[in-house]
Amino acid sequence: MTSSTVKRAATLHDVAQEAGVSLATASRVLNGSTRKVAESYRERVEAAAARLGYSANFSAQATARGSSHAIALLVANIADSYFSQVAAGVAHAAEEQNLVMSIGITERSPEREARLIRSLRGQRPYGIVLAASRRTSESSPALAQALADLENDGVRVVTLGSPADGVTSRTVGIANREGTHELGATLAGLGYREAIVLAADAGLITSDDRVAGFVSGFTEAGGSEPRILRGELTRDAGYELMTRALAEGVAAGTVVFGASDVVAFGAMSAVRDAGREVGSDIAIAGFGDIDTGRDIVPALTTVRAPLDELGRQAVAAVTADEWTDPDPLPVDVIVRDSTPGR
Repeated sequence: MTSSTVKRAATLHDVAQEAGVSLATASRVLNGSTRKVAESYRERVEAAAARLGYSANFSAQATARGSSHAIALLVANIADSYFSQVAAGVAHAAEEQNLVMSIGITERSPEREARLIRSLRGQRPYGIVLAASRRTSESSPALAQALADLENDGVRVVTLGSPADGVTSRTVGIANREGTHELGATLAGLGYREAIVLAADAGLITSDDRVAGFVSGFTEAGGSEPRILRGELTRDAGYELMTRALAEGVAAGTVVFGASDVVAFGAMSAVRDAGREVGSDIAIAGFGDIDTGRDIVPALTTVRAPLDELGRQAVAAVTADEWTDPDPLPVDVIVRDSTPGR
């Protein structure tokens, strides 16, 4: 094929002519403007763009505007349904705001998070949502510099839970400590007096808050001081920690709290593999109320967190011109068959 036969890419001007509208109207429809366009014009422009094979040059738009219509979400592990439900909320809200969402996986590594942020910076994102839990001793100079560079570029940074060090981020979150305090008190009220907590290593703020809330709620309502085992907030860690607890001895009638639902799932498997029964023998509870927990047998007692709404609130924090960090979103304790009354 010679250069003379190469088909010219359709331009925004071509689309406007094809649709019989002004260039400004075509731009508002196809370039994500927040200004209202009559539905009849929108349909004509979108149909014309489809006929001509028009594709917006987002890179050029980002250079011209100083930012793109992209919003980036960084999560610890997208395979964890907790984060995937948050991501769904971000995606739905982003679409409503004519924003395109991308996802990066941090594996809770500050260094990996810094690399992702540096890469995203070149795309001139409109905003970045940091959903991976923060640590009390975040000491990554690379991450601090990457976040500072974003702030200098005017990129809005939103963190879920605790604010990121070294940057003026907007923050949204859920009532982790309050929810687990209520869970602990509820389980003690059901007659449990011995408890084991399976949590992340000390320093992961989300996990620490849930542990502190559960311990205070359980002991204040009459339970003994729980035994705490630490690892990661994963299904495999839940299995390994519960296996260790069983080897050390777990009395019938003990309740086990996994600091996330997936940790609780791992614990349930370990209990069964040890020839013990979940519920009537060893009770288990979690946090999050991800969809899977409602379908396993016995159904998992948990703290229901509004994960979709959390994601939507994060996008609102990115797009709002004026923002005051709201109170943490309230949560609900859901008692199911995995923790029958004693």
